[in-house]
Amino acid sequence: MPATFLIGLREGLEAALVVGILVAYLTRLGRRDALPRLWSGVALAIALSLAIGAVLTFGAYTLTFEAQELIGGILSLVAVAMVTAMVFWMQRAARTLRATLEGGIDRALRSGTIWALVLLGFVSVAREGIETTLLLWSMVQSFGDAPGALLGALLGLVAAVVLGWFLARGMLRLDLRRFFAWTGAFLVVVAAGVLAYAVHDLQEAGAFPGPFTAAAPLSADTGAVAVGWTAFPFGWAFDLSTAIPPGSPLAAVLQATLGFMPRMSWLQIIAWFVYVLVVGAFFARGVLSRPAAHARAAGPAVVPTQQGAA
Repeated sequence: MPATFLIGLREGLEAALVVGILVAYLTRLGRRDALPRLWSGVALAIALSLAIGAVLTFGAYTLTFEAQELIGGILSLVAVAMVTAMVFWMQRAARTLRATLEGGIDRALRSGTIWALVLLGFVSVAREGIETTLLLWSMVQSFGDAPGALLGALLGLVAAVVLGWFLARGMLRLDLRRFFAWTGAFLVVVAAGVLAYAVHDLQEAGAFPGPFTAAAPLSADTGAVAVGWTAFPFGWAFDLSTAIPPGSPLAAVLQATLGFMPRMSWLQIIAWFVYVLVVGAFFARGVLSRPAAHARAAGPAVVPTQQGAA
């Protein structure tokens, strides 16, 4: 629940800030008559995200086990790619986000069509919605605790809406640069765990060589799949199932925060470390290289206030 709460909070706050900027700008222009079209686009984006979640959840029951694992692995890879792109996009675009969105409003109003504003509202929210849906679905598959994970995400989204409303009203000040830096670092670690689980799914489906395929090295003593250095690269890197039972609270916490599973293959370990080292290095460089002046400029650029909209 804590992991999915933070994901819901982070992604929900991004969407709330974007919608807040759009609403504030339309209000400042005296075009409140256009707000229903904008909200229609937002509603369509939310409906699409829920529909994707429903299809992924209930559509898998008609597939074979291998097909479920293959689709799950591929979708987890897509979720990792979307999370990675969104983390770096927010890192780059935070300073110019308000100007970009207001420019989109101006173009939509000039076009004079109903669908232009509907499309703007839809696109502005759909990215975060689809990304959150895929990421949560992948995490639910790996956790095996759908109620707790979904409840955490729902609470995070509710908290994001409340925070977004307070920010828009000028009743709360939040260092968004620091917030997105810390939550971005957390998402990098979470995405690494989802990537590791994607490798696990693809190994179970037979798409990748591993402990579930004929490529797995066997122990000479037991005949089972080897564990440790002798199992490199297609066997188990370690097996701590006895010390940390897979269904235990400790295993759930470690998997939710670090992507750790009591038993992991070498390909999973390699994928996790390569992702954290490469993506983490680029993310840290982006955070540390931003001048202080840019940090000060980012604050008011992404927090719409009701006073400014008046």
